[in-house]
Amino acid sequence: MTLQEHWDKSYLNSSEEKLGWYETDLNPSLDLIAKTNLSKNTKILSVGAGITTLIDELLKQGYSNLLATDISAVALNKLKSRIGKKNIECITDDLTNPVSLLKMKPVDLWIDRAVLHFFTGRKDQETYFDLLRSKVKRNGYALFAEFNTNGAKVCSGLPVHRYNEEMLMKRLGTEFELIDSFEYTYIMPSGDKRPYIYALFKKNN
Repeated sequence: MTLQEHWDKSYLNSSEEKLGWYETDLNPSLDLIAKTNLSKNTKILSVGAGITTLIDELLKQGYSNLLATDISAVALNKLKSRIGKKNIECITDDLTNPVSLLKMKPVDLWIDRAVLHFFTGRKDQETYFDLLRSKVKRNGYALFAEFNTNGAKVCSGLPVHRYNEEMLMKRLGTEFELIDSFEYTYIMPSGDKRPYIYALFKKNN
């Protein structure tokens, strides 16, 4: 089974609120987004967006230039169905083998909640970070929420690569500076706990 098939199946077979990564508390991401002081028409990209409710909340707050990308067209179709096709631009693509994303104009804010940690191979990680560095504007931001080094080693039946603040800083390189980071315990719909690292970086060069 390919990764696309894996995620399509996940979104087809479970209701939104029963997915293991479904969020009810958006404050960790929203607090970091607030620290950017970006304007409401700023260009924001949610990578591996799935059917995230963060998009709904950003629309409520007045953000008007939102993009979402995911390897699963099933997920993005569900997202568009929920919030309306006119409210968001969706791009079906693979972050480790991008095609459409290479043509995308740079963004002011790159948001990754629980996507990067699924890329366990060195080549996939390098492709991801190369894409990020090329698609975040100067003075733009990158926001991460990944399994921290105390987190689970497997999620949704797939192995994960866990991170801490220093590891993210090293992979981004010297053109990015750390703005804020903190650890957070996510409570899954099942009640299980998942330790995360949240971090916000600014691109200065």
